[in-house]
Amino acid sequence: MDYNFPVVRTTHPKARPEDETKLGFAKYFTDHMFAMDWDEGLGWHDGRVVPHEPLLIEPASCVLHYAQMMFEGMKAYRTQDGEIQIFRPDMNVKRMARTCERMCIPELPEDLLVAAVRAVIKEDIDWVPKAPGTALYIRPFIFGDEVSFSVLPAKHYRFLIILSPTGSYYAANDKGLHPTRIYVQDKYIRAAKGGTGYAKVGGNYGGGMRASQDAIKYNCKDVLWLDAQEHKYVEEIGTSNAFFKIDGEVITAPLDSGTILPGITRDSVIQLLKKWGVPVSERKLSIDEIEEASKNGKLEEIFASGTAAVISPIGTLCVQGEDYTVGDGNVGPLAQKLYDNIYGMQTGKVEDYMGWVYPLGLKA
Repeated sequence: MDYNFPVVRTTHPKARPEDETKLGFAKYFTDHMFAMDWDEGLGWHDGRVVPHEPLLIEPASCVLHYAQMMFEGMKAYRTQDGEIQIFRPDMNVKRMARTCERMCIPELPEDLLVAAVRAVIKEDIDWVPKAPGTALYIRPFIFGDEVSFSVLPAKHYRFLIILSPTGSYYAANDKGLHPTRIYVQDKYIRAAKGGTGYAKVGGNYGGGMRASQDAIKYNCKDVLWLDAQEHKYVEEIGTSNAFFKIDGEVITAPLDSGTILPGITRDSVIQLLKKWGVPVSERKLSIDEIEEASKNGKLEEIFASGTAAVISPIGTLCVQGEDYTVGDGNVGPLAQKLYDNIYGMQTGKVEDYMGWVYPLGLKA
């Protein structure tokens, strides 16, 4: 469908950050956002680009009480010649559809997400940063705001997209990476079979904040979750999927339990490793096996993958207060190669030999 969204431009444009090397993550937001409504009997309607401003919402809205919402995470990149492109949006569309189905939220038409992203970026194109390691973070989200205390799907929804120029999710070195310290969480759980672990919903993250607080006590940046049933098998790292390179084999948790978010960067990593001939397995991996591999020198690398961080190497695992060094504690060569290739394709510095880049037809 050929969408044509009306635009209401802000009368109070913001000053853009002067130093793009100090953007941080989600500290600044652009001038405009995309908004659209859904009503029973009408479907999705009145898509528009409007000024980024606070929302007026009824205190009795169901999202505030029963958390019927979902969100996605994407990025737009500026190439050296000023072209603006995004990365594998078809995967975002598919994941969004799965999340909406799980949360009883009306599904968006397949082409609407990309059309809406393009429309709002077009108005804020000067906000797409150009410094190394930066991107324009894109946050699409949907929530039900029907005034109702009935624990049933809402009859009215809002679809919004907000934009934020960002730098590295974690502090990075001159090559874009820095090894982090991760806390293995064996008390709380992130998701159980039959729950919402595979969906991108706020409750998954709100429920993890207590574990994050525990990690900070041990001077750790994030949490490695274990499975809900046995508290034994590794699942995800905070907001990212987890990969472990042990004795030449790269291992990541399988998706068949429904407790793992099917990350787009995760899928990209697996495809690249197979293309490069690196042994990669999607199988259950116990924390005991990881500890043993660290002790005998076979734990070569651990890294997280996700839209925000792209690739984040792990230098130390903290298990019940005991530290286990990963490799030599520095950025591993495979993590660096993956980052260089994925971020390189995203920014146009590396040939897109996988067919993953989606040009928006916009030039800054």
